[in-house]
Amino acid sequence: MAENKLADMSTEFAIQILKLTENIKGHYSLSNQLERSGTSIGANIREAKYAHSRPDFIAKLQIALKECYETEYWIEIAQKAGIITNDVATNALHNCGSIRRMLISSIKTAKGE
Repeated sequence: MAENKLADMSTEFAIQILKLTENIKGHYSLSNQLERSGTSIGANIREAKYAHSRPDFIAKLQIALKECYETEYWIEIAQKAGIITNDVATNALHNCGSIRRMLISSIKTAKGE
């Protein structure tokens, strides 16, 4: 059940990021990086579902976690530069943080910690 919730949350987050980046004008590099990392989270979570082994499963979730941290970075940069509003950034960071915490928990569980 948690796996499906995580997959669903990451899909919704990817859509949120795509909509957010539609409004970023004149900052192609930032919006591209944000789109790539924000949508990659869910892609790696989906890949983990079909992993060959437990280590492969853990590796895919760890990649998703790294992408989560990168996405938070790009959101913070956009916020501090005044490219996105504080409200938009706060909401996106909250959703990304929720996914990050679930990923950390899932990785710990998969490792038997």
